[in-house]
Amino acid sequence: MLLELEDLVVAYGRIEALHGISLGIEEGEIVALIGANGAGKTTTMRAISGLRAAQQGRIRLQGRDITRMRADQRVVSGISQAPEGRGIFPGMTVEENLDLGCYTRKDAAGIAQDRARVFDLFPRLAERRKQLGGTMSGGEQQMLTIGRALMARPKVLLLDEPSMGLAPMLIQQIFAIIAEINTQGTTILLVEQNAQQALSLAHRAYVLETGSIVRTGTGAELLADPTVQEAYLGVA
Repeated sequence: MLLELEDLVVAYGRIEALHGISLGIEEGEIVALIGANGAGKTTTMRAISGLRAAQQGRIRLQGRDITRMRADQRVVSGISQAPEGRGIFPGMTVEENLDLGCYTRKDAAGIAQDRARVFDLFPRLAERRKQLGGTMSGGEQQMLTIGRALMARPKVLLLDEPSMGLAPMLIQQIFAIIAEINTQGTTILLVEQNAQQALSLAHRAYVLETGSIVRTGTGAELLADPTVQEAYLGVA
């Protein structure tokens, strides 16, 4: 198992947001985590990336316990996140934002190779490499957020709501690029409210409800599940 969560409990003060969840991701998979607002999806991502401490349970990367590891050390170890809301640096150029994604790396040749990969995946970023991030469209900023995360050369890429606020045509484009990133060998944990898109793309998926995992299966199995269809796909 590449990434494993075991009985993970996360709280905000006295309010428990995750009630002992367990999930796993194999190398090469796209695993989706779906659920309503407030279900605990972003909390799960923040716990994995080290931005929210776990009260109980374990997080393992390639069998190594990283539960108490600092967030910056988790990036070095192979976990990189494209956060909800994008979080780019608006006063910095596209190139400068990408450079921040690889700040822990010293391999100049590898960095250049990954920058070329990002520009190949997102030609619009190559065209606008000298443009300030804050002057770009929402779709372009989402591309930059994913590109910056890729610059860390992650073992696991965490994508938190990549389609949020995007036009339908751009959503299709972003999901096609996510599929290509995975085809190139990057393992992905995808949090996405657009359950139809997420389950269509994912090898496996988990359904999170109020801090607990209530269903799991392949993407196809959950797409065909009547309870999932009614709750998340708008099928009566």
